Amino acid sequence: MTISLSIVLAGFLIAAHNGISDRDAAADNHHAEQVATDYAVGASTVNFADFNAWVGRLKNNTAPALANKFDATAPKLQEVLTPLKWTSTAQPITAKVMTESNGLYHVDVFINVSSTNAQTPDGAQTTVTYQVTVDRNSDWKVSDVGGMDGALPLK
Repeated sequence: MTISLSIVLAGFLIAAHNGISDRDAAADNHHAEQVATDYAVGASTVNFADFNAWVGRLKNNTAPALANKFDATAPKLQEVLTPLKWTSTAQPITAKVMTESNGLYHVDVFINVSSTNAQTPDGAQTTVTYQVTVDRNSDWKVSDVGGMDGALPLK
């Protein structure tokens, strides 16, 4: 009787541990998705007249190496966005952790972007996909971003 009770208790302990691990993994995935979504929405919200605020959003919650890349490219970006009179707002659609390895979460974020510019003054809507890497080991900082690939026009 003692052996079977020990086996049952061990089974319960293993099941409880697995349940806690699954819950923690789901919470971490959700957190990575939220960080990536917040980043993508900020990066997609542009007002050429307040360029520095946009650059601030590009750098917000990023690892230093990524922030430095934005500092280096900001003048070229401004040369493009200002003459175009680019403005855009963004609404999140969904985000999904695609992979996780050693605390690096690779998240696909889908954003609905409404924009106007000198070439499209009546505006357009586009669905944009960002690939965002979130590093749990660096206080959940964004360490890499790709995006705008395969934008789907909605209008």
